[in-house]
Amino acid sequence: MTSTSPPLAPRVLVILGDQWPRALLRASLIDAGYDAVGARTIPEALSLLTGEGERGPVRLLIIDRRALGDQMDGLSELLGRCDHPPVVLVAAAGETAPSGAWSQVIRRPVTIGEIVAAVQARLPLASTDSGSTD
Repeated sequence: MTSTSPPLAPRVLVILGDQWPRALLRASLIDAGYDAVGARTIPEALSLLTGEGERGPVRLLIIDRRALGDQMDGLSELLGRCDHPPVVLVAAAGETAPSGAWSQVIRRPVTIGEIVAAVQARLPLASTDSGSTD
């Protein structure tokens, strides 16, 4: 009998400077069936991409405008190393989003649930990807 490994959950990379919102968003994404990893900054996110082992490719990136800062060059490098996944930018309500190929711009105030819903809309799970064991 041959054993087949379960399909890899789609990986979402979350770049948020604030620890608790990042942890809560990761937990909510994991609960929804995604493989969510988090970083505080773009350089930290780049370091996460080395030695990934069993994880699949990054399929979507969520980045907070405050964590982006003026690191557009670093973001370009990150996107290139991830094969240019869709990017969801989270920005303040009155803030002008920097030019970029954003798939979606979400304005604060925003809930974790609204961000998860945006991920689900952009990166729907196949029925075999769901983390549910029901």
